[in-house]
Amino acid sequence: MKIIIAGAGEVGFHLAKLLSFESQEITLIDNKKDSLVYAGENLDIKTIKGDATSIATLREGRIEDSELFIAVTSSETTNITACVLAKQLGAKRTIARISNTEFIENKEDLGFSKFGIDELISPESLAASEIELLLNQYGFNDTYEFEEGKLTMLGLRLSRTATFIGKTVKEAAELYSELHFIPIAIQRYGTQYTIIPRGDTIFKEGDKVVFITSKGGDEELFDLSGKVKVEIKDVMILGGSQIGLKTAQDLCKSKFNVKLVENRKAIAEDLADELPNALVICGDGRNVDILEEENISQMDAFISVTGNSETNIMSCLLAKSKGVKKTIALVENMDYYQLSQSIGIDTLINKKLLAANTIFRYIRKGEVVAMTKLTNMNAELLEFVVKPNSKITNKKIKDLDFPRSAIFGGVIRNSEGIIPLGDFIIEAGDRVVVCCLPRSIAEVEKFFA
Repeated sequence: MKIIIAGAGEVGFHLAKLLSFESQEITLIDNKKDSLVYAGENLDIKTIKGDATSIATLREGRIEDSELFIAVTSSETTNITACVLAKQLGAKRTIARISNTEFIENKEDLGFSKFGIDELISPESLAASEIELLLNQYGFNDTYEFEEGKLTMLGLRLSRTATFIGKTVKEAAELYSELHFIPIAIQRYGTQYTIIPRGDTIFKEGDKVVFITSKGGDEELFDLSGKVKVEIKDVMILGGSQIGLKTAQDLCKSKFNVKLVENRKAIAEDLADELPNALVICGDGRNVDILEEENISQMDAFISVTGNSETNIMSCLLAKSKGVKKTIALVENMDYYQLSQSIGIDTLINKKLLAANTIFRYIRKGEVVAMTKLTNMNAELLEFVVKPNSKITNKKIKDLDFPRSAIFGGVIRNSEGIIPLGDFIIEAGDRVVVCCLPRSIAEVEKFFA
């Protein structure tokens, strides 16, 4: 697939990096030479120095042959204009990164597809949605919803109190008469290896396990994990960035009690006007005295989304030391993932990864409608729509020669989430969630093509 990416910033470079691993034909356009030199030296891609809104530049990149054009520069106007031009010049599909979330909320009314823009993505909006989902699923480190919660992915680190420590996957499943969850990936404590579990795989203390759950499965996992479910209501946000503002707006609508700390006075005053239902505090959130003065120890959750990853990590560690139950940090450096989780931060989020997950589904074969990479694990979750003529249609799962490095996580049929077992028959129109290691993606896609 020929893909053109406009913008070699953090999102664009990360996308180009991930897509180049997929053996796609990638062209990266940017008007900054330094960004292109770094990308060209580190990635197997073509680079073009130029303006993404220049017709000559787009033609130099052979826009007429491209199957996907992705505009992710820092300028919303540039991205929208570039996508409109790219579509008119022959690009089959276009995606624009935007910062104004009103565009996404009113996408259908505004008719962006008529202008030539097939999809809008906002990393800031994606991050805010991820944060709200994490707060609603207290106790789990990673979350992702399929079809508005018909199926949910939940990540969990197994403590010694977990009921299924020492049990096999099959034995753990037998603890409940009806199965509402299934493990789809395991990372052993202290290793970087991702295991696709089978019936005889044994759960061990310290494992990071990712589950797919249908309705009620999260409650069962809470029981089995030995955790006590605590409602989160009082939330403190550090940083008045776009993510901080969007998160505060979403949480206020969901009836959370929100305090937002921002050290820039003018921005804090603007935020106070935009957030009438939140308490906006002008102060340095790295200052222990200020946090204690604002009763940080009484907060249920602390979310740090400043523009500095180190500040976010350290402030979350401080909040954790004061007894805050749930901490979430925004980080830009992917290398921080393993380190930060090992020293006590509950969840890390990364805008680049969230944006990449959203865009990735457009390059997959078959009817992929959702996709996410598992955080800090070498595996992907794909949601396929089953076609009438797919190899998988009207077959029992156990009769399929499915790769061992992949597993069926769940099926959505008639708006109901189902955890399928070996005798389950896949039907046309089903939405099937599959977890697989990168080496088996191509093989899995053939079953749904």
